[in-house]
Amino acid sequence: MVLGFVALVGFSAVLAKLTLTPSPASSEIAGSNLRPGNSLRQYAEDYTFLAACKQVGGNLVLGAPFGLILPVLVPRKMRMVRVVVLTALVMVLVEMAQGAIVEGRAFDVDDVILNTSGALIAYLLVGRKIGRRFHALARPGQRDQERAEQAEERRLERNRERERKRKAARAKARTRPGAEWRAVRTRVADRVRRSRRRAPQRP
Repeated sequence: MVLGFVALVGFSAVLAKLTLTPSPASSEIAGSNLRPGNSLRQYAEDYTFLAACKQVGGNLVLGAPFGLILPVLVPRKMRMVRVVVLTALVMVLVEMAQGAIVEGRAFDVDDVILNTSGALIAYLLVGRKIGRRFHALARPGQRDQERAEQAEERRLERNRERERKRKAARAKARTRPGAEWRAVRTRVADRVRRSRRRAPQRP
């Protein structure tokens, strides 16, 4: 977990350096874009192929570290959704800061979309495995505790089963002598009655 925070802080510093540095040369051409896809169309129409790939790829790569670092920090439940939402929120704040206080930069919703897409791609390719592996290594005590609890539960269940068997055996032992004695008495009485019927009567 500490390594995740350290990595996040380091990446935040790099992100601030890349996105919040003024660019006076772009002051005349920088303009806000609030329509999704507008900048992408501009890349396709006005840029060369390499320049368009550089713009799109750069934004994807810029968001990718979120997909690698956040899985280490966020809970397992709905981890992918958390990564996407947190990345989008951070990049919206970055774009708003660019448009408000940074010279030569402007808010661009397509940058947010590309950054978030980069984080999602990185999460699906690598970040998901990193998160599972890290949490598995970071919580060995919890796994040991769960295993110990399961073993204790099995032991208690075996003890309860043995106790039930002992009680059943004791109950059977208590009832058996009486039942056998009643059966013997019944058989003896039947034999006596039969013998009396067969015995000849004296004149």
